[in-house]
Amino acid sequence: MEEKDRVAEVPPPSIPPDLARRIENLEAEIHKLKSDNRVCIVVFSGALDKVLAALNIATGSASLGCEVSLFFTFWGTPTMRKKTSSRKKPPADRLFAAMLPTGTNKLKLSTMHWGGLGTAFMKRRMKTKRAVGLEDLLKMAEELKVKIYICEMSMDLMGMTMEDMRAYPCLAQCGVGTFMEMALHSRVTMFI
Repeated sequence: MEEKDRVAEVPPPSIPPDLARRIENLEAEIHKLKSDNRVCIVVFSGALDKVLAALNIATGSASLGCEVSLFFTFWGTPTMRKKTSSRKKPPADRLFAAMLPTGTNKLKLSTMHWGGLGTAFMKRRMKTKRAVGLEDLLKMAEELKVKIYICEMSMDLMGMTMEDMRAYPCLAQCGVGTFMEMALHSRVTMFI
């Protein structure tokens, strides 16, 4: 190559340190947004179809590599209750325990329940179509390390404690403030 064909290399312009730091911070923030793959789902309803939807979305998201947290509150709280509890309860707590469903097998459809006929039909239809049921979805959620949080206030109002809840390795109680902190740092937040 001849001397005249060579292009002189021009040094890059110097960037002021303040601007360089700001660019670096913006790039870090963009990287955080791209890599932040959290999903938070509030499970307010204890209806069979709605809990199915929440667990389907949770396990689907977790299988894609997302960090998933479910927050069971109000009528969703009894979903995670175990069938029996040896804990002595005051009368108001016993009343709530008698009125609310115990675990996943007692949940009813939100619509078309028809005194139990619609719910029974839906469960039978799910078996016929080989749809994954709630217990199997909870096992999948456990394998995928989906975190489940029970609302402290809801448990207190309904006379429940963590002793009343089913065995689930990633189960904890928390308040709404703690869950909101998670939701604020989540890419997707849903209310079911």
